[in-house]
Amino acid sequence: MTQVMKGIRVLEVAQFTFVPAAGAILADWGADVIKIEHPQRGDTQRGFVNLGGIKVNPNRSPFMEHPNRGKRSVGVDISKPEGMAVIYELAKTADVFLTNYLPAQRQKMKFDVEHIRAVNPKIIYARGSAYGDKGPERESGGFDGTAFWNRSGIAWAMSPPDLGGPISQGIPAFGDSIGGMNIAGGISAALFHRERTGEATEVDVSLLSTAWWASGTSIDMGIDTGQIMRNRMPGSGGNPGNPLMGNYTTADGETINMCTLTPGPHIRNFFEHIGRPECADDERFATAEALMKNWQAASDIIREAFAQKDFRYWRGKLASYSGQWAPVQSLLDIAADEQALANDMLFEVEASDGGDPIRLVRGPVQFNHEPVKTTRAPQASEHTEIVLMEMGMEWERIEQLKAAGAIA
Repeated sequence: MTQVMKGIRVLEVAQFTFVPAAGAILADWGADVIKIEHPQRGDTQRGFVNLGGIKVNPNRSPFMEHPNRGKRSVGVDISKPEGMAVIYELAKTADVFLTNYLPAQRQKMKFDVEHIRAVNPKIIYARGSAYGDKGPERESGGFDGTAFWNRSGIAWAMSPPDLGGPISQGIPAFGDSIGGMNIAGGISAALFHRERTGEATEVDVSLLSTAWWASGTSIDMGIDTGQIMRNRMPGSGGNPGNPLMGNYTTADGETINMCTLTPGPHIRNFFEHIGRPECADDERFATAEALMKNWQAASDIIREAFAQKDFRYWRGKLASYSGQWAPVQSLLDIAADEQALANDMLFEVEASDGGDPIRLVRGPVQFNHEPVKTTRAPQASEHTEIVLMEMGMEWERIEQLKAAGAIA
């Protein structure tokens, strides 16, 4: 595969998913990512065996595999001076330092930007945080459920007013994975800038800024007009003003999403596909202007048509429709989606427990049409000795550091 980051070393002092997901993307792209973990307990997320009522095998944990595939794990106790000395030695060999620790923690243990730059002035220093590295709440921690989903306004916008309360975040690490991709992109740009100018920059991405960027069109519109779009209660029918947009229920209770933003060129083709060709000649629906004016009457006709046939029928029938639509699928359905699989959106890594290979979602960027080839997430401290020996550390010192509890 094309490894656009081959030759780049990333030193990751981070836990959970948000920032480690950035390291995973960079590892997918060929970087050598050294993950620092506590010598005894490892990444705190290794202890997650139950989330949302779903139990997982800790030896096949998606909470570790998704944001940590392709990395090497080195066990270092960063609370010990001897451990920080190892971090400094590793930082000398790295192009990027990646962390999600809070400012006070970085200062206390002496791995803030000034400490790392003291040993490697050319290193890219990348931070991920809940709310940003400036302002009165830079010391506040948070997760994607707090900063990305709720505080950002996303939960409010996704929740119909009639519900009487906000919808909970139904996808674990939703904002974390998006934010990790943003960090990886920022690091890539910083490395390009350093290559061109010699200047090493700092990179900051927050979960709050990730949510704002993802919601930017709506936020911008709200600031300008004082109005914000918000979800409506689910139901079968067209959107107000455009019946060729909306969710329609099939005979077996499944859903087809129509999303034809500009209906004019597709009116005749659409009504032919749903078995109502006469509607294209009806003066109420024959033009885009008339269709939008009489959207409710058209919606009723379309809703009735979809209700006559099952989901499978409509998937086949609409395959030749000239406009835009989609089947509403579950996250398990998409794992078997022919188009997703044709584009290598899943790949396999070996399992540390020796069982069946683990299937993982690849990042959204593909190079030269080539699938991702990488390794499983490391076990805690799996590569400590080999990484330290690679950078020239003598075995006698490694043994001394182990005896002091500074490394695993």
